[in-house]
Amino acid sequence: MLTQDIIKEALKTVTYPGFEKDIVSYGFLKHVDLDGDKVTLSLDIPSSAEEVSRALEKSIVNRLVGLDMSENNIIVNIKKPDIAQRNAMGKNIAPQIKNFLMVSSGKGGVGKSTTTVNIAIALAQQGKKVGILDADIYGPNIPRMIGVGGNKPKIENGKVIPLEAFGLEVMSMGLIYEEGESLIWRGPMIMRAVEQLLRDVAWSELDVLVIDMPPGTGDAQLTLAQSVPVTAGVTVSTPQSVSLDDSARSLAMFKKLNIPIAGIIENMSGFICPESGKEYDIFGKGTTQPLAEKYNTFVLAQIPIEPNVRIGGDEGKPIVYFHSDSVSAKEYMKAAHRVWDEIERINSEGGASNAQIQPTPAGGAACH
Repeated sequence: MLTQDIIKEALKTVTYPGFEKDIVSYGFLKHVDLDGDKVTLSLDIPSSAEEVSRALEKSIVNRLVGLDMSENNIIVNIKKPDIAQRNAMGKNIAPQIKNFLMVSSGKGGVGKSTTTVNIAIALAQQGKKVGILDADIYGPNIPRMIGVGGNKPKIENGKVIPLEAFGLEVMSMGLIYEEGESLIWRGPMIMRAVEQLLRDVAWSELDVLVIDMPPGTGDAQLTLAQSVPVTAGVTVSTPQSVSLDDSARSLAMFKKLNIPIAGIIENMSGFICPESGKEYDIFGKGTTQPLAEKYNTFVLAQIPIEPNVRIGGDEGKPIVYFHSDSVSAKEYMKAAHRVWDEIERINSEGGASNAQIQPTPAGGAACH
């Protein structure tokens, strides 16, 4: 005989589309009502995309049919968010922050943290009050890249005080646990850590918090989307096909989580020889433009390989601040301007989906 517990246990094998965990673990399953042979399920999901709810309903029905239930006796009610009211009515555990910019990537090693640091500094140089949250729990590189590694934040009135550097407020898990210490955390611990980095840090009234996410799609991304109204997302990719495939998954994640896409950063886009100034397309160049067109967004900038980018990251001297005349710094500054324009447009439309964006040609340094 079917019971609510049997049904809930069965639904623990139904993963949320595009993610690795099940709908019960994520807390999306709200009610299971049994009336004889009929079951009515109520779910509350973070995506308003019709394809997500259709795929989810199909997976649920198929799983319950596997329990010898009749498809006609299964009713699935899925509550989806209203995109137009998302920013106004959504959960926000850090309401003093006006905008949240999620910087993501489909894979590691593409320059996501470097992009986060330099765009944040470029936004601060434009007169914005900016913070950086390093939410890359397993690989928190922001402290080294911004030159605050080894410093420990103070705690006042039960709140962690963010560090300051280059006009930014900075917080990272790398500032809390010892350098070199490894973290072996499961999903629920990651989700709680992300929430605490938002709720228990004494962020001031920021214009924007730039958030460096772990690579891929998973618990941290979903937790962030459920905790604050993310204003926009930026995907970082390199020109290689392998990176582009992973970047497509990152962009699809933004869509599934109702996060407007501000654009794509094409990193390692050509190599500039420091002796001659000549540019070589080692990994290719311009390959992110078709991906941007597919998702109706922009290529915000094409960042070349320059030694000062790597040196600046290793020594805590970001290229935008210390080499502002370099090609890479100018590309980051251009990207920051375009990101802010998108944030203002998104806010003016009430956080609407970026399906209305008309893509423009990619920028980038010219080859000589």
